[in-house]
Amino acid sequence: MLTTLKTSYTDTRAADLAWALGRDPLPALAVLDLELAGAKLQLRLLGASHQVLLEEEHRTCSETVACMPGSSTPLPLGVSKRVGEWEYEFAARVETLTHGSFAGRAQELLALVADHPHGLAGTFPGSPHAFTAMLAQRHEGQVRWRTWHAYPQEGQLVVTRTRIGARMPAAL
Repeated sequence: MLTTLKTSYTDTRAADLAWALGRDPLPALAVLDLELAGAKLQLRLLGASHQVLLEEEHRTCSETVACMPGSSTPLPLGVSKRVGEWEYEFAARVETLTHGSFAGRAQELLALVADHPHGLAGTFPGSPHAFTAMLAQRHEGQVRWRTWHAYPQEGQLVVTRTRIGARMPAAL
């Protein structure tokens, strides 16, 4: 699903993003509710940020990547931790692209997410390459999602991936 977000572009720098687990739902500009093999997942666009709410078998988890005033938790490169009975893994990276490369990558990502049944993307008024996009899936008992936060004025794309679910047996 692709939508134009009715707001000004407020998260102006990739470096302003912070990460948090367990936050209550924040006001969303666009929402996509999904059912993935028994897991209820809500993808939420919060301007140039995202929040994912997961509920499965009376367990819940929320992940927020956003500009959060007063937050002292910057966007980590990686997190691996237990969340109740689940294993949670998060990874983030920042891609810096030239202006031409950025426009092409933006179009490619928006096309990927816009028509996907488990995808949500929002563009901002004033710049076709300012967007936040999310894509979710269920694989081998785990729920996974990827996100892209575009900052065309900096030529930066923040890419995250998350995996949560029952502990996977160690590979031999």
